[in-house]
Amino acid sequence: MSEQPTPGAESRRPAPAEDETTDGRAPGPPTPPAESGAAAGAPGREPGAGTESTPADGATARTATTPPPEAAPRTDTPEDGRKAPARGARGAADATGRWLLRVARRPYWERPRSSWLVRRWPDLTACLVATFFFWLSLTPSLVPRPWYYQGAIGGITAAIGYGLGALLSWIYRLALRRWVPGERVRARAWLVYWLLLPWTVALMLSQSADMQRELRQLQGMPPTLTWHSMMIVLISLAVLVLLLVVARTVRLFTGLLTRLLNRFVPWPVAVALGLAMSTAIVVIGTRDVVWDRGILEVADRIAAAKDRSTDPGVMRPYSPLVSGSPDSLIHWDDLGNKGRTFAGTTLSSDEISDFTGEESLDPARVYVGRASYDDYADGAELAVRELERVGAFDRQVLAITGTTGTGWVNPTTVEALEYMNGGDTAVVTMQYSYLPSWASFMVDRNEAGIATKALVDAVHARWQQEPEEDRPKLLIFGESLAVSAIESAFDGLDDLLERTDGALLIGPPDFSPIHDELTEHRDPSSPIWRPIYDDGRHVRFAQFPELDLTRPSAEPWEYPRVVYLQNASDPVVWWSPNLLFERPEWLNEPLGPDVTTAIDWFPFVTFWQTTVDMAVSYGSPAPHGHRYGSNPVNAWAAIAPPDGWSTVDTERLSWLLEIRHPPRHGWAG
Repeated sequence: MSEQPTPGAESRRPAPAEDETTDGRAPGPPTPPAESGAAAGAPGREPGAGTESTPADGATARTATTPPPEAAPRTDTPEDGRKAPARGARGAADATGRWLLRVARRPYWERPRSSWLVRRWPDLTACLVATFFFWLSLTPSLVPRPWYYQGAIGGITAAIGYGLGALLSWIYRLALRRWVPGERVRARAWLVYWLLLPWTVALMLSQSADMQRELRQLQGMPPTLTWHSMMIVLISLAVLVLLLVVARTVRLFTGLLTRLLNRFVPWPVAVALGLAMSTAIVVIGTRDVVWDRGILEVADRIAAAKDRSTDPGVMRPYSPLVSGSPDSLIHWDDLGNKGRTFAGTTLSSDEISDFTGEESLDPARVYVGRASYDDYADGAELAVRELERVGAFDRQVLAITGTTGTGWVNPTTVEALEYMNGGDTAVVTMQYSYLPSWASFMVDRNEAGIATKALVDAVHARWQQEPEEDRPKLLIFGESLAVSAIESAFDGLDDLLERTDGALLIGPPDFSPIHDELTEHRDPSSPIWRPIYDDGRHVRFAQFPELDLTRPSAEPWEYPRVVYLQNASDPVVWWSPNLLFERPEWLNEPLGPDVTTAIDWFPFVTFWQTTVDMAVSYGSPAPHGHRYGSNPVNAWAAIAPPDGWSTVDTERLSWLLEIRHPPRHGWAG
């Protein structure tokens, strides 16, 4: 039961407070009224002390000595009997709602103070372009690629897109300052971006997986695919953030340097000097510290250790016809890793006889390791003396081959020649480096051509000293980087045809001089991946030799013959720095037989895709990617067929070499 109002309570209410207190602060709430008796109460007590204020509805006030009525027991069950939600869950929900509302109003970050190094939230235009470039990186390229490489490509291309987008945004703000969007438009734009981003990325990754499966089927691989979408996103994001941190660090350093210089010179001069100095520091630091003393030095140490080792199962030969044997002029330890493998796996006459069914000879192999000579002229002269020692100029076939960066020679190509000629062959090569091909290409690309030219000139000069009717067939061959080295030993196609009896060139890089000339002057009606030069009179290109080497069928194929084995999907053949800014011809219609129609060219993106493709080009089965399998058998049968050689023999030998050298993952040279 409520208290009754006390008569005269209204008259005892205090007068309204002044608008402002004496100390200048805003007034607080009105002082509650006190009992009249309390106002004149005990001495020493301020008026109203120890009293309870009168309720607003005029209810009778109680003194502090009057105990308050007992509160009704609290219950968590409302009158309708339903259980009330816990106050903690309700508070958390309210806090989450308030946070989401703040995020919706401003879905980006602003630095709280101007002293912060991080000046602003990433630019929206830059983020949009970065997302677009990430999507472009998911498009297929020449060969299927694993998910972790896709993550790296995605991060690199997204960083490139972010840089381009930031540049466009800066130009826009510089030129159109009056039309910069307001905060409300900016907030809504960011909100739309955050809402659409997860769905668009999920759609991109799903479509990318479908395109990768299609490409796998096109290249004879099972359609099953391990495509860790979340890991692709995380790797791409990590690479992107790393590159952005590096870029912003460089920018902050440039700003600090400019302000420091401004103490001594005018601002425009300080800006110019700061940009020049920071650019020089970045370029020199990247080249000398990161590249030369970092990546290349580590690669050199690893390659040098590998070159000193010997592969499992490789034994020192005791045939006097092989380098590294006790009778050889070249010591076994000086051959290097690939040289020991080349010499230690030489076929025996019995192995060859098992295939031919006839008496055979032990083949001769000469390998001049990099440790066995000082300069290329000395190495070439040593190779000639070793050839003379093994009786190479009395053989039916004398073949000169180049090596890749590590000194590797494809055993399938060598053994095909030895089996076909009953072991009556001699093969010679000279190592110029032990670095992997990518490192050799960067640091001593010209050395490959110089070394191989010295070898070819020396052997050819000695070969010419033999009576013309008694000379062996002089053949040349090489694969990958060795093709460029072999071609550099000649002044052009005419010189090659005049000085040799045939050539087999496999997977030629884009910078191979003769290959580039033939491709540029091909028949206009022929595609770049299967060019026809001079009606195929001496030179023919093939991916499927049984079919391609018969084209053009209406024209005779004259000797000496040159065969280029190049797959339409081989990134080693098509990689070029021009891919950064120029659409390549190999993407023009018609596309190669193992190139997906979903492929396209995009600035910057296609370059990085093809660069990564080279690292995984051995993942596809032959004849796709950089794998050529037993196709050298068909090529040798067309270039220099021995007497009585048949199509059945070609098929038998191809089958045998596929068994002897099954596909293995990894980069050979």
